[in-house]
Amino acid sequence: MTNPVWTGRGRRVYLQEVGTRDGLQAEAAFVPTEDKVALVNALSDAGLAKIEVTAFVSPKAIPALRDAEQVLREIRRNPDVVYSALVPNVRGAERAIESRADEMNLVMSATESHNLANLRMTREQSFAGLAEVAAIGRSAGVAVNVSLSCAFGCPMEGDVPVETVLAWCGRYVETLGAHGVTLCDTTGMAFPTQVAELTSAFLERWPGTELTLHFHNTRGIGLANVLAGIDAGADRFDASFGGIGGCPYAPGASGNVCTEEIAHALALMGYDTGIDLPLLLAAASRLPALIGHDIPSQIVKAGRRLDLHPRPADFDQIRARALARPMAA
Repeated sequence: MTNPVWTGRGRRVYLQEVGTRDGLQAEAAFVPTEDKVALVNALSDAGLAKIEVTAFVSPKAIPALRDAEQVLREIRRNPDVVYSALVPNVRGAERAIESRADEMNLVMSATESHNLANLRMTREQSFAGLAEVAAIGRSAGVAVNVSLSCAFGCPMEGDVPVETVLAWCGRYVETLGAHGVTLCDTTGMAFPTQVAELTSAFLERWPGTELTLHFHNTRGIGLANVLAGIDAGADRFDASFGGIGGCPYAPGASGNVCTEEIAHALALMGYDTGIDLPLLLAAASRLPALIGHDIPSQIVKAGRRLDLHPRPADFDQIRARALARPMAA
């Protein structure tokens, strides 16, 4: 690991929003379609590089996203934003293409245990399915990204060897022709030196492939992992506005790293994220009323570093009394 780059000096970092999919799918409350559309439009205006809008999954499995087609068709398209959708199978791919998704995001796990528990398939079965979906995407001219869950650790198997992660990445890039790979810290097991090692190894092998890092703040080191990834050469990070989201295999855990917290921190360090932070905060502030509970975001609660507060109402009297007090000898 190189010495940390404590100042961004204008270096570009791309933040990619997953809250409208990864976050809302975990909520008990159904967010009305028009509100989902408004949220995506607000996030587009705020400068996110990519937005994972929804998932083309069974409405019975994830009823919170049963309006996937309508949302993706009704959003206002910004040419500077990539509108992605999670696609689990061939039918999902067909629905995503019909709804004009810019990118299909395919998912499987780095470990057999998590893949079976989460997707009800072996890894080889998942890969065969992904290959079929990727072929459909190529034929339709739709970009394909593959997200590898548990790349930094599995809640059932523990550490995952770097070579295991890279071997699967190689199959995505070289066999499926994926334009991008996302390494996912699904249950918040990543730590900075590990992030730096895996990021460096990936970029050395596939420098022309778009790499995204996806962290959760389960154990409170999400921002540290983002900074370690940047230091190792990564420039794309998934995040969730409001810090919503999570994984059923990390009970009681907080959600994904919070988009506005990451954007705020990186801006202070001089990185160029392209984010309009007030607009992003306004979008995140809508969430509690829509999902029916508080959100983890500390920036929404406390404000930005230089969001100052008024002096006490009796400040002038306090000052006068202080000035009238004799100085100590």
